[in-house]
Amino acid sequence: MNENNYPKLHNAMWPGVVGKGPDSEPVIGFDTMLELTASAEVDGVKFDGVDLALFEHLDINMSDDEIKRLADKVSGHNLNIGSLVAPIWGGPVLGSKEDRATFVEMVRKSCHIGQKLTELGVRPSGVIRIDSASSPQAWDADPTGNSKLIAQTFREACDVAADYGEKLAAEGEICWGGMHSWKTMVDTLVAVDRPNMGFQADMAHTLLYLLGYNREEDRILPPDFDWNDRAALTEGLKKVTAALRPWTIDFHVAQNDGTVFGSGSHDKTGRHCQALDPNGKLDVVNDAGFWMRDENGQLTKAFRHICWDGCMFPNSVMTNQQTWNDILATMIKVRQKHGWYEAD
Repeated sequence: MNENNYPKLHNAMWPGVVGKGPDSEPVIGFDTMLELTASAEVDGVKFDGVDLALFEHLDINMSDDEIKRLADKVSGHNLNIGSLVAPIWGGPVLGSKEDRATFVEMVRKSCHIGQKLTELGVRPSGVIRIDSASSPQAWDADPTGNSKLIAQTFREACDVAADYGEKLAAEGEICWGGMHSWKTMVDTLVAVDRPNMGFQADMAHTLLYLLGYNREEDRILPPDFDWNDRAALTEGLKKVTAALRPWTIDFHVAQNDGTVFGSGSHDKTGRHCQALDPNGKLDVVNDAGFWMRDENGQLTKAFRHICWDGCMFPNSVMTNQQTWNDILATMIKVRQKHGWYEAD
């Protein structure tokens, strides 16, 4: 067995929530997601932690006592806590002045929870994850003005986060205005210009950047791309990662079949596929290296943990223990190939 013990291996809890609900399938409870994660094991190796969504499963307004109970519950499963998703969708950046104030307040509340979890010793690494909570169509109405509005709001959020010692990671996903292409994502990060602002790369979402969904002019691969052309795919991945890797401070290992998908109330975005999906277009273990190593092949060590994200899977898949064992096995291979060892 490879001796690498970093980055730590985390599972996301929000796939139990995202794309679920009244017009889809029932939410899978937090405790169930936690137990499935804790029960996964491959050759004696288990998940090290979980990344959390501060909505549905958890109350953004939880008290410090409730934060302590959360910490105890997760650590009781021998798991740490990592990155937190801020519930900013009630305050779209491209909405009203009040919406933007709500956005920043949700970031503040998330940072408070993050800070407390860190103080409690259960959160050794992680960021606060955000997006613009606005559609590409809204952004298209005034790209210049809306880009400035996003950058201004993100700067305000960064300044609030800095008071808590937190970093913010903007998720690159084709359904978020100002982040819906690899070029607009870079432009947003450059415009924010804060030391505690970075990028969250999800392999399933960033693959869609190559196909120009929601922004055709930034397409890298041709419309009739032959997925058997691995050389061209590799060049495309290198182009996107070269642009966004320097900003990347949070990383989701994931698979995608080159299509978009949405369920429940979630907009169409890059489809997450199971770890061993035969239709997956990525060589997950190899392609994770484009994010985890620099252009010279050296490890960046830019994040202390990596997380599996698999949203909008059917509940029958999500509640099957083998699903999580397969995911863990893939994560272990990523660490074996692109990780490192430190004395804990």
